[in-house]
Amino acid sequence: MGKIKRAIISVTDKSGIVDFAKSLSGFGVQILSTGGTADALRKGGISVTDISEYTGFPEMMDGRVKTLHPKVHGGLLGLRDNMEHVRMMQEHNIEPIDMVVVNLYQFEKTVSRESVTLDEAIENIDIGGPSMLRSSAKNFRYVTVIVDPADYGTVLKEMAAANGETTLETRFRLARKVFSLTHQYDGAISRYLENTEIKK
Repeated sequence: MGKIKRAIISVTDKSGIVDFAKSLSGFGVQILSTGGTADALRKGGISVTDISEYTGFPEMMDGRVKTLHPKVHGGLLGLRDNMEHVRMMQEHNIEPIDMVVVNLYQFEKTVSRESVTLDEAIENIDIGGPSMLRSSAKNFRYVTVIVDPADYGTVLKEMAAANGETTLETRFRLARKVFSLTHQYDGAISRYLENTEIKK
């Protein structure tokens, strides 16, 4: 796979994230981030590049559009050993992104509130997070994707043992975890909408 050089971190559950990001920085990893996560990392003394600075495109529409950009998804999905992919990435100034650390808006927690409105529920449907997770997990041969803080230690241990790399076996295991999570997440949204009536 090669050494991890660039990571996107955007988490709702921030437990352990500052220490994890510090360790990544110690390996020389460039950290890209958004919103509250970027603020938390900077408060922890970590150098962070905002996604909007990285893509050259501002966050917009009340945060609905942040990471849906070719420089993000091209960086995640590009096959490093496919010369045509590499050529296109170079042509369009797309850098490889080797790690994604993302967990999702807490949709189920939101809709469990008795007074929640449909509009509130809709705004808590994560779009960019699942998109990045799925892109990363699809390209697990080259990208390490983490959805669970419990996996931080394993990943750092492997990086320490292998000059900043992770094993294919771990990347595959983490990718399976992603698709299980997004399956559950979409199921929760579907169940909520099936039991909700629209008011005109």
